Amino acid sequence: MARRTRLEVLSSILEICSGEGASKTRIVYQINLNFKNAGVYLKWLTDKGYLVKEGKMYKITPAGKEMLLGLKEICSILNIEEHMTEDKV
Repeated sequence: MARRTRLEVLSSILEICSGEGASKTRIVYQINLNFKNAGVYLKWLTDKGYLVKEGKMYKITPAGKEMLLGLKEICSILNIEEHMTEDKV
């Protein structure tokens, strides 16, 4: 498995939490993170207002939905540029 960028991890977490939300355990197993790293990302996302914690569930906020759209766009652009660079080599 290729190493993921922080942006890709943040995007994956927000994606999992959209819909009905997700527990920390579900997030850890679905995106293959350890609990310590997941905690750091979840704390940052909740502190910035992109996620809210309701009981044991993390749910995406309207600001989180905007962030997710932006992250998807950025990751898409970066992947296109990465492939263009690889083709030239």
